[in-house]
Amino acid sequence: MTEQTADGGTGREAEHAVLEEQLDQWRGYVQRRRAISAADVDEMEDHLRGQVNDLTASGLDDEEAFLVAVKRMGNLDEVSREFAREHSERLWKQLVLVPEEPGEGGRWRELGVVLALAVAAGIWVKILLDTAGDDELVVVRNAVFAVLPFLAGYFVWKRLVPWRVSATLLAATAALALVVNLYPFESGPYDEPGMTLFLAITHTPVVLWLLIGVVYAGGAWRSGARRMDFVRFTGELVIYLALIQLGGGLLIGLTFGVLELVGVDFEPFLTDWLLPFAIPGALLVGAWLVEAKKNVVENIAPVLTRVFTPLTIVMLVAIFVVLLVNGPLTSVDRDLLILMDAILVLVLFLLLYSISARDPLAPPGIFDWMQLVLLGAALAVDAVALTAMLTRIAEFGFTANKVAALGLNLVLLVHLAWAAWLATGFVRGQRVFGAIERWQTQYLPVYAAWAAVVVVVFPPVFAFA
Repeated sequence: MTEQTADGGTGREAEHAVLEEQLDQWRGYVQRRRAISAADVDEMEDHLRGQVNDLTASGLDDEEAFLVAVKRMGNLDEVSREFAREHSERLWKQLVLVPEEPGEGGRWRELGVVLALAVAAGIWVKILLDTAGDDELVVVRNAVFAVLPFLAGYFVWKRLVPWRVSATLLAATAALALVVNLYPFESGPYDEPGMTLFLAITHTPVVLWLLIGVVYAGGAWRSGARRMDFVRFTGELVIYLALIQLGGGLLIGLTFGVLELVGVDFEPFLTDWLLPFAIPGALLVGAWLVEAKKNVVENIAPVLTRVFTPLTIVMLVAIFVVLLVNGPLTSVDRDLLILMDAILVLVLFLLLYSISARDPLAPPGIFDWMQLVLLGAALAVDAVALTAMLTRIAEFGFTANKVAALGLNLVLLVHLAWAAWLATGFVRGQRVFGAIERWQTQYLPVYAAWAAVVVVVFPPVFAFA
């Protein structure tokens, strides 16, 4: 390398760092193409780097050279389809779970670790069920603590997470467990959980899941790319769990039917042994499958997003009209407001998953405009829901569930409003798509922070009622 001035060297290093980040984003996007192998990606990256070097030598800066080189590489969707036509067998060989070649036993070892953790989680759930006896509330409070730490343990092992990060997250998990179990929560009517206990139970999994995200990222939670990978993992895991549940339910149903015909009572074994091991086992095996076959489900995500986005727009518009014409906002049912928040969360997931599967270098298209319409409809519904909540609070006073719903509504409002602002700039050609993606990943910790406030702060503030 030639020597440069201090200022020139610093500027050049900054440009080089930006270029490497852009190349990493490009490589990550290409790697999610099932038809393109790792060797193909390496070859394409070498070619891209060569193009960038030639262009910078001709006088372009790094950013301009990168954009021109990517343009010359061609549309990645077209490249992927071309690879699929030439190597169609790869699309089917992706379904192989473990390697058959000698000397590649890493995935077998990983499967052994997953199964061992699944059995350990099942034993822990079984102990929880046996010690709780007839007190179902003890099981409800602690089920998440009996399962998710083992999933976190899998990623600690796989990602080689530093022990300081692991110890910090373990301490946070233990603190949440103490809060949920030691706070003097009051019971509701008919010995049902009080509202603050109900809120603590429902918000604790949110905090723990985002803590698992830190482990999934290998401790590098500040990395926007790692956070987006965790978003992809979450969506794909939901799909795998749904498939496992359908298959497992069918097998259990057939087994139950056959044994019932021969006079064997299968239900005690099912409830006492099979389910305590099957539920955590499904979660851990599902996570392993997602890690083993990341890009198999990834290609389904854009299709699902494009199917459900227009349907969700129609639903949001219908809800907005019904709320406006259906009498005063004080008459809106509380359960309806909760369902509206759930719908807004669904919109958020549609937004996140569509962003996770989009080519960041592609120009704005019709689906980007459709997403902007979706965000506008969601903001309209959110504004009506927020008004209804404030009206009810003014009419009937503050309660724990009203404040929790109001807080979630405000968190969603900020998230969706700024996403809509960035999306407007993108479709008008005033911003790059990367700004939208960075906003989504940077905002995720806000949900964990709000959920932690509901779990830890709300009970004493509302007298544990």
